[in-house]
Amino acid sequence: MEEICSMLDSYTGRDKIVRTLCYTAKLMSAVQNDRGNDDLAKKFATFSTKMSQTRANLRLLDDLPMIKYSLEYGFGEKEPDKIMSTIGVLTNVIDHLYYPVDKICWAIDAKILNVKNPDKWDTLNSIFWTSSIYLNLMKTIRLVYIMRLHRQNIDKIENESAVALKKLEAKERMELISIVRLSLDFVHAASTLPQGWLWGGKFSTLAVGFIGSTSSLIGLYQYFARKRLAKN
Repeated sequence: MEEICSMLDSYTGRDKIVRTLCYTAKLMSAVQNDRGNDDLAKKFATFSTKMSQTRANLRLLDDLPMIKYSLEYGFGEKEPDKIMSTIGVLTNVIDHLYYPVDKICWAIDAKILNVKNPDKWDTLNSIFWTSSIYLNLMKTIRLVYIMRLHRQNIDKIENESAVALKKLEAKERMELISIVRLSLDFVHAASTLPQGWLWGGKFSTLAVGFIGSTSSLIGLYQYFARKRLAKN
């Protein structure tokens, strides 16, 4: 109970809960629709939409934290190598382009802003979102590669090295799980692209709900697992 309340007290934790509710509701909507329970399917779909809107509303406040993070990150001097720092800087640039576009899409959806072709803004939003996830995926894969190289240099005989090896292996497993989660997120994000771009527009609501739910549940697991790992 204490861990859950602590999670709900933080923006990141709350977003993970809302995201999970959003996609599990979408999944249940698709399942009920296939079973012919149209009324129940509509209720789940409405709940999913409301959760998605909640996340979109909360993202309106992400600019300042993102600016602060980017200033602290700089050119990625603290990254293990130049490849990771380059990917990190590119990801930050794309994220800074994503947030204003996301706000324009929000304003269009809320009927606050009128534009001639709103689909163009949705497409641009999807491009930035997909690109950001892809770069994060590549960065995580690179990190796992570096961690494995580092693990080979640790002496397993000495006690201190054995403890260090155990911690490194635990962190590596966590990053491998991140690769799975980010891969699911990338598959989902790319499905929002226009038809003809990768697999854009080819996924059913059931597929999107399943992919999103699986990714969200993995994210919840990682949230608590990382907290336990930090205590050790």
